[in-house]
Amino acid sequence: MVFMKDEATTRAYAEQLDRDDPLASYRDQFVIPDDTVIYLDGNSLGRLPKATQARVKEVLDEDWGGHLIRSWEDRWMHLPGQIGDLIGTGLLGAGPGEVIVGDSTTVALYKAMSALLDAQPDRRAIVIERDNFPTDRYLVESLAGRRELEIRWIEEAGPDGLQTADVTSLLDDDVAFLVLSQVDYRSAAITDLAGITAAAHDAGVLTLWDLCHSVGSIPIDLHRDNVDVAVGCTYKYLNGGPGSPSFTYVRADLQPRLSQPIWGWWGRTDMFDMAQGYQAQADVRSWLSGTPSMLSLCAVEPSVQMVVDAGIDAIRAKSVLLTALAVSLYDAWLAPLGAGLASPRDPTRRGSHVTVTHPNAQNAAIALTREDVLPDFRRPDGIRLGMAPLTTRFVDVHDGLARLRDLLAR
Repeated sequence: MVFMKDEATTRAYAEQLDRDDPLASYRDQFVIPDDTVIYLDGNSLGRLPKATQARVKEVLDEDWGGHLIRSWEDRWMHLPGQIGDLIGTGLLGAGPGEVIVGDSTTVALYKAMSALLDAQPDRRAIVIERDNFPTDRYLVESLAGRRELEIRWIEEAGPDGLQTADVTSLLDDDVAFLVLSQVDYRSAAITDLAGITAAAHDAGVLTLWDLCHSVGSIPIDLHRDNVDVAVGCTYKYLNGGPGSPSFTYVRADLQPRLSQPIWGWWGRTDMFDMAQGYQAQADVRSWLSGTPSMLSLCAVEPSVQMVVDAGIDAIRAKSVLLTALAVSLYDAWLAPLGAGLASPRDPTRRGSHVTVTHPNAQNAAIALTREDVLPDFRRPDGIRLGMAPLTTRFVDVHDGLARLRDLLAR
């Protein structure tokens, strides 16, 4: 079936895209009790995979319920590194032994920032964008206040995202590290990770990248781009569940140089010796601190494996089509009703969500939720429409934006 340009706003066009979708069968691998709910918030909390549901039940019934404490030795102890390797080699372009899983995103970022500051104590400044995710900003403010450091703020970038020149003008030999998001959590703008990292290294500046909105939605190659440290969550496109643990990447050659500040028994050599004094593991396991939550950790592995099996290139290709459809429908339906587009039009610069602005956005988002269309509201006036390629259908995008159109028209 061939459609003309004007027909791209029809539901028949979206239905045809779904029929042609090579990833369509993955939706059947998720728990979706009500197929009429239009879920456009998978970029905030991914849907529940059936394999994860079965895995958690197995851990409850067999590991904890039956095998009891023996499960630590032969079932659980290796999981932070095992799942880290799966994420690293499958989705980050990292090598084995460079990624560990176990902390909340905030704790992982705090550890990384502290280690980067300690590695260059004579440098007294940090570079971060004013539009970066709040936790990243708050942590920088906390550390800067405690250590009497300068914060060099990159001004808000707007819908098209951060430009490399916005960063390089702030870099010099007094900057210890910069922390930026690869995909902007509001606009979905993709930042030039490779270019900014190279510019930072030219100034002797270390880099910390927040991958929360990029991992599982766009291709990443941390080795190719020579990234120093990265942190990302597992509950968005990786479908690890609410509050599921984050991952930390530390480039192998930097691991001897960087020391994280929260020393716990899981990061110590020969942890069960219970000996006096802390001696860190000689590898990425030194970034562990306390005992990881095994129920949450076990929930991550099957969901990550599904993303790896689907293939990030196929996921990215569908993401581009989903967001392109959303932008086309915005142009046809929402712009005439006073809405604005707060995401890049260039698909190579756009992640897997689209943000629409409107003076009445908050009320519209509430009304959409009442009609079983679940978006995300971002102050002051943004409705964020997240497309998770393994679960979002093209008809979901069409029908969701049609309901938003009707609400704004009323």
